Parts: sequence; structure tokens; C-alpha cells
Amino acid sequence: MQERDIVVVGAGLTGLSTAFNLRQKGRDVLVLEKENRIGGQIRTHREDGFTFESGPNTGVVSFPEVTELFQNLEGRCEMETARESSKRRLIWKGNKFHALPSGPLSAITTPLFTLSDKFRILGEPWRKKGTDPDEPVGSLAQRRLGRSFYEYAVDPFVSGVYAGDPMKLTTRYALPKLYNLEARYGSFIRGAMAKAKEPKTDRDRLVTKKVFSARGGLENLVEALAENIDIILNARDIRINPESQGWWKVTFDNGAHEVRCRHVITTVGAYELPQMLPFVPDHDLRPISQLYYAPVIQVCVGIRHAFGLVYPAFGGLVPSKEQQRVLGILFPSECFVERAPEGGALYSYFMGGARHADYLSKSDEEIRAIVVDAFHSMLKYPIGVEPDMIRIFRHEHAIPQYGVDSGARFEAVDRLQQQYPGLILAGNLRDGIGMGNRIHQGAEIAALF
Repeated sequence: MQERDIVVVGAGLTGLSTAFNLRQKGRDVLVLEKENRIGGQIRTHREDGFTFESGPNTGVVSFPEVTELFQNLEGRCEMETARESSKRRLIWKGNKFHALPSGPLSAITTPLFTLSDKFRILGEPWRKKGTDPDEPVGSLAQRRLGRSFYEYAVDPFVSGVYAGDPMKLTTRYALPKLYNLEARYGSFIRGAMAKAKEPKTDRDRLVTKKVFSARGGLENLVEALAENIDIILNARDIRINPESQGWWKVTFDNGAHEVRCRHVITTVGAYELPQMLPFVPDHDLRPISQLYYAPVIQVCVGIRHAFGLVYPAFGGLVPSKEQQRVLGILFPSECFVERAPEGGALYSYFMGGARHADYLSKSDEEIRAIVVDAFHSMLKYPIGVEPDMIRIFRHEHAIPQYGVDSGARFEAVDRLQQQYPGLILAGNLRDGIGMGNRIHQGAEIAALF
């Protein structure tokens, strides 16, 4: 048995960010990871000149802690921000991708939205505030912006971020910044204008909102974070129990190994907590453990000679109204350097999600057929031209859905942490799902010590 100050369970981005920040403060930290590798869902693959991710592809510099983390990793890992052209977002309508409007002229001329909704948007600043605190994202979008904006902007955006159903995601939990614009300013447009005028500190300016990865792939980030951190891999069957006088006992490998610590931080999926915290009554954990995770299939597709088919954009999203079999296609080689051989291209297809969870049971042959069909019909590669690489990755618990039950979940987390001092329940079951949220949470937790 060993004694440590802090044990972090889970060596994904949250756990490693937390442990890294604690080590920066000189704290004694041990990380336990059930798998034989670090990184959680983050994993970079390198194959025949292609560099691709089987988990998250990008993050957004949405908190100053993201920039600060890379600054602290200088010399070990370099942040790579996406090319300027990747600010362009494409939306599928009819039989091709159209650019999402980025200014007044494109907003007027775009075929994505109806003429009535284009006029309707002019009245958004004077529209009444909503009265339902649990209003779904889809309902809010239709009420303030119109049905076509919902169908061809908000719906595909939610599919791209959450792989979810906008009518089942609660705005104040899933998109709190959007919710607060209406709640505080009465309007998205007025709120955005007011926020833009607010004075910014030097630290505020670290929030660039740019899309980022790590030079050479996101696995380089987790490897840099893990340097100088004590990590035990293959720590199976982790159990956590309180002891007397403020101590915690953490066992793993069917009790063969034991660690006593003053603080324990879990960063695992909500569905793992009932087994990991056997001392907590089921009714106390149920609001947390019942969190639904949308399943996602990601398919990485590479072609060595792209035939001049260039898509200077972040990617293309597919509205559910269009009834396609893919949620969207990202263009990593358009965003970052050295992701595909010179003259080639790399794509990441996404399918499944909350509305098509059954896709997880499709065979590899069925998935390949869908991908190849979209390769020709959506990306416009000539018939007869086939991808040089197709790699399929299935994620049963990919993205937590922040629905109406999220308030009860957050309250349950707070109650348990107050009831059991020294225990912190972290990870994407609270505080947002993006990479920026995970890094921010890690810094916030470390600041408690």
C-alpha cells in the first residue's frame, strides 16, 4: 500500500490537465488509468503519410486556460491553429454544400434560408424573451430566428457538436453562452454587440475562439501533459471508499493494489461511477449515472491524389432535414499541415449520433458503402476513383447529452462532493463537453488546492 496526497482516476484530457496543473503547484499526484494507454478518446494515428484522429479532431480556444496550457508546454508541444480558410463552414442542401453566411451580403444571397426568415432576423433584437428556463435549443432557435435558420444552421451545428437532437438538448445547459445572451440582453444580436464592446484584459485576449489542434496530432498534447506525472496503466476494477480521519482508500486489480490519499478526483464517464463508488447509495448516484451518451462512428478517409478537389473550409455539416446517412464531414488536411501527402486529402466522416444510435450495429461493409457513396455524391469525386484509406472507429459512449435532466445531475454532483469532503466528480458529465471545457475544468479543479 502507498500513500499519496491526490489520486486522479482517468488519464484522458481532463485527468491529465488536472494532474499537470497540480504538479505545477508542487502537489503529490498519482493518476490511475484502466486502459493500457493515456489520452482517453484522444488518439492520433499515422499511416502512409496520413495523420488522423480516431477521437476528437479539434478544440476551440474558448478559455484563457487553453492558451496558458500550451504556453506552459512550450518546447514540448506546440498549439496549431487552423488555417484562416477553415473559418468557412459548409452546409448541405439539395445536392451540394453551400457556405454558411459570414456577413450581411452572404446572408442576403444564401440559398440556405427562406426570404421571410432573412427579413425575420432583422426583428430579432425586438423579439420577446422566452419564459421557459428549460427551453430546448431547437425551440429557442425557431422562436428567435425562424424555421429555416433552425433547419439549416442550428440543427447541423448541434449535430456537429453534440451529435444530438436540438429538441432534446436544453439551451441553458448545452449552449449556456447562447442562453445567457437572451437572458441577459434580451437578444442574440444585442447581446453579441454588447459583449464585443466590453473591455478586455490581457488574459481575456487569450480567448481567440480559434480552432486548434496540436502540431503533429492531439496525442502529442496528452503525451506532453503526462511527462513528470506518475501514472499507473491497466489499473482495472478501480474502487473508491472513504476511510476515517479524512482519508480515502482507492483499490484496483480486484483489490490487489491499494492507495490511501487525502483527495480523489474522478474524470471517468458517468456510467462508470456506480461500480467505482460502491459506498454511494444508488438513488444518490442515479441522476448522474443515467446520463445518456450519443454513440458516434468516425470514419477517416484518405486519398493520395485529390484531383484538385479543394474544399477550403473546416468541414461540411448535414441538416437532419436532408435525410443523409452522414452527420457531417470534416476536412482536417484543409485545416492543418502535414495531415495528408502533398496533393492528397484527409476527411473525417461522422455518422450515428443520438438520432441514429442503431448505426453502431452496422457492419464495416455497410459503413464503407455509406462512406464511398458520400465520397462521390457529396465530395464529388469521379465514379471509379476510390479512397486509398478507410479506417472505421466506433464510440459507444461518445458525447454526453446535456438535456433537461442536467440540472438534477449537477445538483447531485454538488451534494455528493459536500457530503464526502475530498471527493471531486469531474469529467464531461459537467462543465461542458469540448476540449476547451476539459482544459478549463482541469485548471479550475487544480485551483482548489
